[in-house]
Amino acid sequence: MSGILNSSIGRKFAMALSALFLMVFLLQHFAINILSVFSPDAFNEASHFMGTFWAVQYILQPILIAGVIFHFVMGFVLEIQNSRARQISYVKNNGNANSSWMSRNMLLTGAVVLAFLCLHMYDFWIHEITVKYVEGDMSGLINPNNPDSGYRYFEELQEKFVDIWRVVLYVISFILLSLHLLHGFNSAFQSVGANNKYTKGLKRFSKLYAIGIPAGFVFIALFHHFSH
Repeated sequence: MSGILNSSIGRKFAMALSALFLMVFLLQHFAINILSVFSPDAFNEASHFMGTFWAVQYILQPILIAGVIFHFVMGFVLEIQNSRARQISYVKNNGNANSSWMSRNMLLTGAVVLAFLCLHMYDFWIHEITVKYVEGDMSGLINPNNPDSGYRYFEELQEKFVDIWRVVLYVISFILLSLHLLHGFNSAFQSVGANNKYTKGLKRFSKLYAIGIPAGFVFIALFHHFSH
């Protein structure tokens, strides 16, 4: 692994794999959260399963955290390398004319997305860890002493979107995530050598994903804010 990361091509390939991995997670995360709009009970059941199933908690969750850290650290490393390369190319040509705003500002959008992830983890993940492993409550119930109280996940989700400032932060973050994905998705496919007869289809799918998934999360935040 260290040998792969010692080369520029190897780092880009590893970066692309981590990006594709995180995109799969984002899709799965969206699939569960959109249930909160259509069926609170289904959302509660899915959330409780993901929050208590041992394979998710002790295998997939650590892998996900490691993937997030690796992706952002490698992103900063590659951006520093690209920035140095651009300083040379700008002497020869107009760099702004040869690249999009999104490709030139992946570090900026990535940093904002990282800040958003920290807020999101504070809102939900740290709270879950505290309830389950510090307070010792694995029941997932609103009242752990009352089996009929129902699961707390939907109630807690709605509570997070009461304050308009948090909703605004979420909306802005997902817009920037969309911009980040619009460039990152295509770059990831190119880095893993997916340039073939399916390239046009992949580009259409990447645009649909990059716009549709963040827009879906924006809809979820607005829905819970206005329906609370």
